[in-house]
Amino acid sequence: MDGMNSKTYASSLLPLRSHRLVTKDGRSLLRVDVTQGRSMAYLRDIWGVLLDMRWRWMMVAFSASFLLHWLVFAIFWYLLAEMNGDLEVDHDSPPENHTICVKYITSFTAAFSFSLETQLTIGYGTMFPSADCPSAIALLALEMLLGLMLEAFVTGVFVAKIARPKNRASSIRFTESAVVAHVDGRPRLMFQVANARPSPLTDVRVSAVLYQESENSPLHQTTVAFQMDSVGPECPFFTFPLIYFHPITQASPLFPLLQREEPPYFELVVFLSAIQESSGESCQQRTSYLHSEILPGHRFAPVLTRSAKGKYQITMDNFGKTIPEPTATMNQKIDSRTDLELCMNGQPADTFLICETNLGE
Repeated sequence: MDGMNSKTYASSLLPLRSHRLVTKDGRSLLRVDVTQGRSMAYLRDIWGVLLDMRWRWMMVAFSASFLLHWLVFAIFWYLLAEMNGDLEVDHDSPPENHTICVKYITSFTAAFSFSLETQLTIGYGTMFPSADCPSAIALLALEMLLGLMLEAFVTGVFVAKIARPKNRASSIRFTESAVVAHVDGRPRLMFQVANARPSPLTDVRVSAVLYQESENSPLHQTTVAFQMDSVGPECPFFTFPLIYFHPITQASPLFPLLQREEPPYFELVVFLSAIQESSGESCQQRTSYLHSEILPGHRFAPVLTRSAKGKYQITMDNFGKTIPEPTATMNQKIDSRTDLELCMNGQPADTFLICETNLGE
């Protein structure tokens, strides 16, 4: 039984080894297997579904909704003309005791054309409803009311989709690869992020989650803290490329994974949240790094340089390019020093770096 369970567990992890959870451009590839109530969930959040829909499919959906609206009311106009007997009389010289509800609706094509003219308020003048037919006036008011609601909904979705923060987040670029570089003799896992637009972003926050296989769960998630030098994980102003790093110490969840040449499946998903200075709306961009996308013993090429006139300039051609470290090696061991807080008379003092291997008994 134990062997069967372990075999089943291993087979469930096979798709995870060949597919990633988050793409490089931040799209989630995780699918939720929900069969019961799935359609109702989409209907309750039709606004969110349309906003997440691609432009080509949204245009198809909107075109289909208008065509369906015209077609449904074309059927109603045709049925009204048939029930009133308008299809069998001469509209140019009708009988004196007959009131035509809609002039010149003599076929379904004419009914569809009148339905189109009614919603779009074209009003060519050939076909028009009669004021002496209450059914036609009621149907006309219903189509106009529903048509205005449909147009307002479509316009709102178009404006929201164009102005949504996700479009601004697409200008945030992450490097395709992360690197493990040594700074002051200590290894750091680093990635670089750039703002591709000249308009700055404010209140930038970076966080990361490590997904890895474990014995008790197919995917175990752990929060990984990144910082930017001594500033921390937050940056008040984002206009030039930034480098965030995570120190690889023995307390880091990445420590045992990066020490192995073929570690178990893991994926580091990085999140960057920022606020648009122009609108004050928040946006978020994501990316992920697999083990094969982490380069040990490399650094990022400099992208912020000075021009001949002494002005700072950003060379985006160097963004994402890596160069080997001159002294670091791929099998360099991680320093085992730890940070200990020294207290004097019960008050915390400055932090000293103490090597554990030099401590005597």
